[in-house]
Formats: sequence, structure tokens, C-alpha cells
Amino acid sequence: MVKVTLVKSTNGEIKSVKATVAALGLTKIRQEKTFEETPANMGQIKKVAHLVKVEKV
Repeated sequence: MVKVTLVKSTNGEIKSVKATVAALGLTKIRQEKTFEETPANMGQIKKVAHLVKVEKV
């Protein structure tokens, strides 16, 4: 399990990055979600790594 926290705004990002953040369910800064470590989830997290903080749970 990994906990993902949105730490930077998506303003100025391209559409696909904004869509990935929305698909992860993160809408507000400092919002947290917990995900299983599946290849699909980890690929999404890697794509937006510059906007989020990731912690192992």
C-alpha cells in the first residue's frame, strides 16, 4: 500500500497530467489517498511524481 498526497497544484500542467491526477482522485492540495501497489497505479503515480508525495504504508 502507498499513501499519495497532492502537494503541488496542477495549474499550468498539460491535459494528460491533470487527467491523471483526477483519475487518482486527488482534487485539492494536501488531500491524501491510499492505493495498492499495482503496476497501473504505480505508472500513474510515476507520471505525476513531480506533483505528489508518496509514502509506503
